Amino acid sequence: MSKILVIDDEEKIRTLLSKILSLEGFEVFQASDLANASKRLEYSEVDVVVCDVKLPDGSGVEYVKKIKEKYSTIEVILLTAFGNIPDGVQAIKNGAFDYITKGDDNNKIIPLVYKAIEKASLNRRISQLEKQLGDRHSFDSIIGHSKKLKLSIDAGKKVAATDATVLLTGETGTGKEVFANAIHNAGKRSKHNFIAINCSAFSKELLENELFGHKAGAFTGAVKDSKGIFEEANNGTVFLDEIGEMPLDLQAKLLRVLESGEFLKVGDNRPTKIDVRIIAATNRDLVKEIENGNFREDLYYRINIFTIHLPPLRERISDIEDLAYSFLKKFSVKADKKISQISPEYLESLKRHPWKGNIRELRNIIERSIILTDGDVLQADSLPHDFQFEDQQIVKGKILSAFELAGAEKVHIQKVLNYTNGNKTETARLLNIALTTLYRKLAEYGLGS
Repeated sequence: MSKILVIDDEEKIRTLLSKILSLEGFEVFQASDLANASKRLEYSEVDVVVCDVKLPDGSGVEYVKKIKEKYSTIEVILLTAFGNIPDGVQAIKNGAFDYITKGDDNNKIIPLVYKAIEKASLNRRISQLEKQLGDRHSFDSIIGHSKKLKLSIDAGKKVAATDATVLLTGETGTGKEVFANAIHNAGKRSKHNFIAINCSAFSKELLENELFGHKAGAFTGAVKDSKGIFEEANNGTVFLDEIGEMPLDLQAKLLRVLESGEFLKVGDNRPTKIDVRIIAATNRDLVKEIENGNFREDLYYRINIFTIHLPPLRERISDIEDLAYSFLKKFSVKADKKISQISPEYLESLKRHPWKGNIRELRNIIERSIILTDGDVLQADSLPHDFQFEDQQIVKGKILSAFELAGAEKVHIQKVLNYTNGNKTETARLLNIALTTLYRKLAEYGLGS
């Protein structure tokens, strides 16, 4: 049942309106002034407010603005004894659904209320979808509890409250766009657009047009003005993925955006002003790119105000099981299969894999396994052949399962060697064994050189 609040200081009019609306099957509340109306709104889920313009403690026109700021889904119909154009215009600007004159427009009330209820219902659905979208792109939606990931999330939450430019670093597939979205949704620009673009996916000319737009006649086929991403994202956030692959002359235009908040559209000679937050990401070493002449040093210092590194999956092995089950749930529904468990052998194989493609690779592996699985448990035999090969280690000519102690030891030593870039002294220190013991095990397992 839809709920209506009638606000009018004239008791006869208030009672008559309430009776008419009640006969239509609505639940109706009454208030004689704005103070009582505010109390009612606080405790009742009202769909539509029908409000007089002149009340003892304020103006209905101004009250509309307060209602819309606090209860965005409520629609307000204003009634006035003496209609005037300035009040009507201001009422609509403040968010009123309509502005009508008492007496002359009595026959419009009921149809108008029904239309306002439809709009209020649509407002609620949109609000719920926005909340779901916000939840999906929040820091809470980022799966994992490893120490390195938590450090990155904590840094992201701190910088989200500011307008600082952020540089996200990390290997391909570590979730940089997901992280950028979380920063945007936790910040003050969350109600505005978040637009992402991969700088490596376009040629120089197309990327310039995508970023900055063009004026009519700028090139063949440009029959009208076109907005670019920066203009579309005004007051919001632009995410520049793989910024290290942006051409040098476009880097100069981006630097101007960061320094002055303006840019030139293709074919335009007048600057366009915008207010956007920029989050950039790269899997390259930008310092080396500067040394090689591929990246502007001045731009680097502008985007490197706050850097957050996203750890590769091999450095957050404790998160693999949670991620695997998350993907299992998602893709089982997609494939219309009732798979609810992952075997221990399957999980152990996942934890031993080097994950060069990181989370993106894990996602693909889980989806592939679900397609191949007929039962209700993901088994190791549904993994690709290279995973199954990794599960065997050769020691003195004998094939060992990685579940055996020698196999597990070999895998662990190799991981530490990789971590130290082959530094055997540091590897022995981290393993807490003598250097001579390490050399003996390296010879035994056929590791190193």
